[in-house]
Amino acid sequence: MDITKVIEFTQEQLKDERTGHDFYHGERVAHLASKMYLHDHPTAHENSRVNAIIQTGGYLHDTIDEKVCADPEAVIKEIKKLLPAVGFTELEVEDISFSIQHLSFSKNIDHHYHLPMTGQYVQDADRLESLGAIGIARAFTYGGKHGNLIHDPNIKPVQLINHDQYREHEETTINHFYEKLFHLEKLMNTPGGKKEAERRTAYMRNFVREFMQEWNV
Repeated sequence: MDITKVIEFTQEQLKDERTGHDFYHGERVAHLASKMYLHDHPTAHENSRVNAIIQTGGYLHDTIDEKVCADPEAVIKEIKKLLPAVGFTELEVEDISFSIQHLSFSKNIDHHYHLPMTGQYVQDADRLESLGAIGIARAFTYGGKHGNLIHDPNIKPVQLINHDQYREHEETTINHFYEKLFHLEKLMNTPGGKKEAERRTAYMRNFVREFMQEWNV
């Protein structure tokens, strides 16, 4: 299945994004989710419809994210028109739409949404993008764009309890590691996601340890 139109749609929707949720993030999520799926299912074919669904969800997932999209509902309507034109069935369109609307960390703080298998690979890949070297770079890019301090010892990490508190509480970028990023490893759905999350989290913990040593001179 040719998803060129999906890729072009993503490029257009995210062309002005500057917080780490840009087209290249979507492209990496699509490729990583596909790579994990094919690794976990050795008999699957890279040109299968399942893999096309996974890649499509990866590309599109941030085109409707409230952090970067002014009107997610309008974009969802566009997506639901685009996907049948690409060749997806009604059921496949619903699976992709449901997954991209319910895979974000903030949507699952106080209620866990059970995603289709295809959505689970996209969700894991998206969460892996918050870990490791890429995750560190994206965390500081997002924090700087939104005026967050790098670190303030007087602002303590909090336990996240719901979407609104997550979005509105006073945050520093270093606290973001303790409040969210270090917890993602335990939230992975797939074998490939769990393995890669362990590696990336270890790298990230070493970074924060080094940061705190340099901060506390």
